[in-house]
Amino acid sequence: MTLTSTFEAKQALRKALSTCAGDACAPQVRTAIARLADLNTQSAAAHAPELLGCWRLISAPNFPDGVRREDGTWQYTLGRLAFQMFQPQDLPVQLTQVFQEILLIGDGAQQTHNIVAHFQTGRTGLPSVHGIIHNLGVCQPSDDTTLEVQFTGGVLEPAADTDLEVWQQVFAPSEAARPRLKERLQGLVLKLIFGLGASTAIDPESGRAEFPMRRSPKGQLKILYLDEELRIMQGQKESITICDRAPG
Repeated sequence: MTLTSTFEAKQALRKALSTCAGDACAPQVRTAIARLADLNTQSAAAHAPELLGCWRLISAPNFPDGVRREDGTWQYTLGRLAFQMFQPQDLPVQLTQVFQEILLIGDGAQQTHNIVAHFQTGRTGLPSVHGIIHNLGVCQPSDDTTLEVQFTGGVLEPAADTDLEVWQQVFAPSEAARPRLKERLQGLVLKLIFGLGASTAIDPESGRAEFPMRRSPKGQLKILYLDEELRIMQGQKESITICDRAPG
């Protein structure tokens, strides 16, 4: 293996992602991932310091029921980004960026595994605002190349410099329509499975709301490739996330 071959493999992966609209399951992308995995030099990636830090998602998001728009962005409902916990659940939102934060917790082996989704709202008749959803979690190595992951709760908050009066217009209870039957059933199932506590009301001073998750099932993430600038992980249902190191 040479440095050039690793560089070329990364370039091939980025080109495949661009060609396939970020679809990590596309055959062309899978081939590029397999080539990089063969070049991986991290035999104990789950313990490597390169794993830590803030990562930026460069493959397509894995949130449920997304729609890719003509401009290449992904649209979801607010509910599907955060376990149906924030209102209005059916509010259309476009993702602008998604990050993952993996940071040590204290002196132990446990780390954060927070998924941070930046979005812009897009409902006719309401002002457009920028916000952030934090799906909070923890992880720890279960073997040399696998992380055990568990979610612990979530936070909704406005992006920096957002007008809080405008934010309240979008997220105040008076603007939150009663969820449809399908959404109510989804929310009930999630609450029973994950032990979801009620979301707090939108704080009028910070615009923040949050909820706890008391018994999230534990998942496994296999690290397929890791170095200082690129990370590829595979979940239990063959879902793949590809991230590069976030600027700054």
